[in-house]
Amino acid sequence: MKKVLFTHSFFYKLDYKQWKFKQPYPPLGTLFAASLLRENNYSVSLFDTNLRDSPHELLEALEREMPEYLVIYDDGFNYLTKMCLTNMREAAFEMIEIAKGFGCIIIVSSSDASDHYEEYLDHGADFIVIGEAEMTLLELLNEIQKPTPLIETVVGLAFQNNSQTHLTGSRQVLRELDILPLPAWDLVNIDEYRQIWIEHHGYFSLNLATTRGCPYKCNWCAKPIYGNRYNTRSPEKVVEEVELLMTKHKPDHLWVCDDIFGLKPGWIQSFRDLLKEKNLQIKYKIQSRADLLLQEDTIDALAESGLETVWVGAESGSQKILDAMDKGTKVEQIGEATKLLQQKGIKVAFFLQFGYLGETKEDIQKTKDMVLNLMPDEIGISVSYPLPGTKFYDKVKQQLQDKANWTDSDDLDTMFSSSQDRDFYRKLPRYIHKVYRKKRGIMKFKELLRHPLRLNYKNLRPVLATLYYIPSIVMDKLRLRKYDSFPG
Repeated sequence: MKKVLFTHSFFYKLDYKQWKFKQPYPPLGTLFAASLLRENNYSVSLFDTNLRDSPHELLEALEREMPEYLVIYDDGFNYLTKMCLTNMREAAFEMIEIAKGFGCIIIVSSSDASDHYEEYLDHGADFIVIGEAEMTLLELLNEIQKPTPLIETVVGLAFQNNSQTHLTGSRQVLRELDILPLPAWDLVNIDEYRQIWIEHHGYFSLNLATTRGCPYKCNWCAKPIYGNRYNTRSPEKVVEEVELLMTKHKPDHLWVCDDIFGLKPGWIQSFRDLLKEKNLQIKYKIQSRADLLLQEDTIDALAESGLETVWVGAESGSQKILDAMDKGTKVEQIGEATKLLQQKGIKVAFFLQFGYLGETKEDIQKTKDMVLNLMPDEIGISVSYPLPGTKFYDKVKQQLQDKANWTDSDDLDTMFSSSQDRDFYRKLPRYIHKVYRKKRGIMKFKELLRHPLRLNYKNLRPVLATLYYIPSIVMDKLRLRKYDSFPG
């Protein structure tokens, strides 16, 4: 039985912003691939980099497992891997070098490797799996073991032969997701994750995926792994995994990490009904779109199934910017969905994006006003980030400077605009966060005045933080006023 050591290239400790949040999730995509290989008679093990300090810790795993193959298989469900952060690329290169010293055949599957396969091959990788990887990986390993392997017949690869790079074409994405076995959760040290969550948040969350891909055409969004299609696991299969997780690992909360949750008509309603049949009570969060949430009885079904939080891809309060992004949503829909969700007791969080082409100070002001008028329960702010393969990248590639990828997720470098704009867009998200936090603190203070019995440290904390935000906002305004784009 051939031995395969799986790993991936995301190290939370190499991304200061993410490690500060202390919300790590196991590498779900990696676990799907490992489970498929194990079902096909490969011996699999995992070096989970998420909570490790350095790529050099791979050495111990190699010595212990002595695998024939090292598969660096990034978790395509983790949006951070789509950002192709240079810290993680360098970590992958280090692991390739270490594994080469052990004589392993090295296979890499990631968004970054799909975009930059030449670099990975030049650093010693033997094969790059481009796009969705489970079936390609299985076929590749089966082919390698034949007396006369014909690697070029395996669709979905990049590899070198006689110093020439060969591409074997594009593999169709997997449509019938239920043929995949449940993820190999047993390979993960769940207690390590549980300890971090409980210590920093008081509850434990695990991740779950019900779909792959996204059919919408936002022109800045990268889809190098699962494509511009939308394929769904059956509600029955998902509930089977939920039952396994709740029984064996007992999370308090689930993050459904789909790009878009519940797009297929009737899926959410069936999911709700199956949970009720099995008496499974869960709390979970999702990502969705304002227009999708407003369809039929979607919000009611979500509330009844245990939805706690929905992250909405709001992006901007300016319709002009949403249209330029090919977002396909209306500012009015964002407001309507937010109010309906909050009425049902569901928390709403906004993904916001600044710095898109053509953005003016009026557009920035509209986004700020939207946030302060609707007051979502949380916000996450980024700046427009050109990823290869997107229409947005094609629009700005002539303006790109020497930097092509962020170092980590807190980089916030626009990369395609003037140095003045780069500096402005590093500072603007922090200013918007502070303005938002100040208003939340004031709202909480008024709530405590009405209901003094609710006074505790958790409720008092945002009120006290306001004492910091008020002078800090004044200082930020003074710094930002020198930029023409600042709305004041």
